[in-house]
Amino acid sequence: MQRLAYAVLPATVVALTAAVLAPSGAVADPAPAKKDHFAVIGDVPYGADQIARFPAWVQEINAANPEFTVHVGDIKNGSTVCSDAYITSIRTVFDTFANPLVYTPGDNEWTDCHRANNGSYDPLDRLAFVKSTFYPTPGQTLGETTRKVTADTSAGYPENVRWREDRVSLAAVHVVGSNDGTLPWTGATSANAAQLAEESARMRSVLATVREAFADARRRQDRAVAIFLQADMFDPTYSPTLAEDSAFAPLVQLLIDESSAFAGETYLFNGDSHVYNDDHPLAAGSKWLSLYGVRGSSNLTRVTVDGSDNNKDWLEVTVGRDKDEPVLSWTRVPYVH
Repeated sequence: MQRLAYAVLPATVVALTAAVLAPSGAVADPAPAKKDHFAVIGDVPYGADQIARFPAWVQEINAANPEFTVHVGDIKNGSTVCSDAYITSIRTVFDTFANPLVYTPGDNEWTDCHRANNGSYDPLDRLAFVKSTFYPTPGQTLGETTRKVTADTSAGYPENVRWREDRVSLAAVHVVGSNDGTLPWTGATSANAAQLAEESARMRSVLATVREAFADARRRQDRAVAIFLQADMFDPTYSPTLAEDSAFAPLVQLLIDESSAFAGETYLFNGDSHVYNDDHPLAAGSKWLSLYGVRGSSNLTRVTVDGSDNNKDWLEVTVGRDKDEPVLSWTRVPYVH
């Protein structure tokens, strides 16, 4: 998206001009207030070329001065090593975001690290390292300028967080691909007990965080709820099977229940499938209703951000203020570098 540059006049000149142009006895209308906007990225950086470009991409986002940025997970591709050094290097780049950064993990940085080409790690060990690296101060975002968020620290999930912006209730939750981390690890034919226990406890925290985001929105009479996560629970690029998506069922049901009962708008932002898409995956007639065995909700707009080879842009989301426009709208902003 090409942006136009405007010359900035001294304040005294602007005031004098407004006074001259205003009709006699009238007060000139104030300039419209700048709308809040934020950035969403995900599945980045993937591979050596994107790793090299990533710092410049961060600076391009900084130049747009969003209120905050959300990274919806996958800080590496699925066939590279999950080393301490690599994960730490991404944290170093994250620290260069000028404004607050909210990051929710993806499967590539921990769940899938059992693969030989990932280093044959214990995924739970990688999860512990990711959490210690990116959430050293629970309840506080990353970035040069931080902000407070409400984190589920009592349950041990500092990555599941809630915050609020311009009467929009927001939550980032740790839900990942690979059937939320329950697909078998290398050499196994089914998920082991530790996998299942981890996913079950994490999903309880996710559900509690989402539920409270909606409850807070109702209490405050907010205009919208926006949820951010990595997994594409409604991936349009493949034929779904419950065996590959069963772990998402409790969250899908909760989104239906809460969005149906909420008077405002509901948005879901995710990565994982790498191709930009916006749709209503739980509307009447959707194939996902029969897969998950649920009734639909028309009050859920889902947006998938570009990722992997499609990492050529970031998503700029604008918070509308006019009652006749959607609460959230978005534009894909191409990277220059």
